[in-house]
Amino acid sequence: MEINTGNTAWLLLSSALVLLMTPGLALFYGGLNRSKGVLNMMMMSFSAIGLVSVLWVVYGFTLAFGVNESAGLQNIIGNFDYLGTDVAKISEEWLFFGANTGIPTYAFLVFQMMFAVITVALISGAVSDRMKFGGWVLFALGWFSLVYIPVAHMVWGGGFIGTTIRALDFAGGTAVHINAGAAALALVLVLGKRIGWPKENMRPHNVPFVALGAGLLWFGWFGFNAGSELTVDGTTVIAFINTQVATAAALLGWVAVEWIRDRKPTLVGASSGAVAGLVAITPACGFVAPLPAVLIGLVAGAVCALAVGLKYRFGYDDSLDVVGVHFVGGWIGSLAIGLFATDAVNSGITDEKILNASNGLFYGGGATQLLRQFEGSALVTVYSFGVALVLALVLKAVKLLRVSEESEVGGIDIAAHGETGYEFTPAAGSGNGGAFALAGIGQKETVDADGKASVSQKVSG
Repeated sequence: MEINTGNTAWLLLSSALVLLMTPGLALFYGGLNRSKGVLNMMMMSFSAIGLVSVLWVVYGFTLAFGVNESAGLQNIIGNFDYLGTDVAKISEEWLFFGANTGIPTYAFLVFQMMFAVITVALISGAVSDRMKFGGWVLFALGWFSLVYIPVAHMVWGGGFIGTTIRALDFAGGTAVHINAGAAALALVLVLGKRIGWPKENMRPHNVPFVALGAGLLWFGWFGFNAGSELTVDGTTVIAFINTQVATAAALLGWVAVEWIRDRKPTLVGASSGAVAGLVAITPACGFVAPLPAVLIGLVAGAVCALAVGLKYRFGYDDSLDVVGVHFVGGWIGSLAIGLFATDAVNSGITDEKILNASNGLFYGGGATQLLRQFEGSALVTVYSFGVALVLALVLKAVKLLRVSEESEVGGIDIAAHGETGYEFTPAAGSGNGGAFALAGIGQKETVDADGKASVSQKVSG
């Protein structure tokens, strides 16, 4: 094959950007968490990078994107053509609906690997402070194998959601965000509430972490969305622009709700609003024009800001609002395709040889595509929720789901990993001076008016 160096370079760069999103998610979730569980929260994201990357190469990619010719099976799962990634296939060219892309199959493999990684990591935000780390790894293994792989095939790999129902998902609103959000809801229903929730103060312990994580997610999301076009063309540019303006609009929408409701806009709100906008525009970014993208973002920011309060009304402890942001935001973006999709942005929408779908309601297509979007998203919701519920119940039955009350109260970082995010004890070997001595600050003992000794700090020199 003759490699198209421009397309291949763009896809490899996009893959690196999407990988960056998972450490960004670790910072975002870690900052939102309480300090005694920050490392455990971040470890869940990093463990997803290690686990899913290996499994994707061994069997994930081939089952998600291999073309299955068996009657019936091609609708739900791929084949074993790429099992263990046969070296002979490195020179193959990835075909997009039969068209040449100039991209090596393995470039597409690594791009989709990063999607699988972050989808699993997203679920972890719902279970902070109370899930056994071993149980999390087993859940991630099972959910990735039983849910993510077949859903990716059904949506993107030639399965029935994409080819029979003809529901559209440009970069992962259904396959990633609705999928992860539904699983998170099932998992927390079985796992139960944190001790003291919702009466105790469980506010974010490090807001700068939250903002930094949101910024890294925003940056990496350009690879997530614009990279999903695979090649570099006009649709790539539109997806890039839509990602920016929808995210910006969602930030404003969330902050506006806070300002009106609480009289105080917050940085946590602005960061969460940005993520909500990124989620909502993901499925639609390559199908809608920029002005509808702004509207999608505004709606997502405002609605998700209200949706995060549903957990208090219904009593499920979704610690870091995976359901309120990713599940709700994913549904907003998916349904928005049925309203605003237009083949003026992406000619493949109505091309019978490519997507064979319809324009949105406001672009002359009627309600057909809106109903398709609802059906596809509902199927993923039910399937992901159901399998995640069974996996959680099995882990609970074998006592691998939740940490002990003592470990939860004392801090899951120490109990599960033997380390803490913040060390306040004096450094070894520094004597009574501790950190002050290491910083060159001396101590001087004085006697107060009552004759009691006290220690004051004096800058050396």
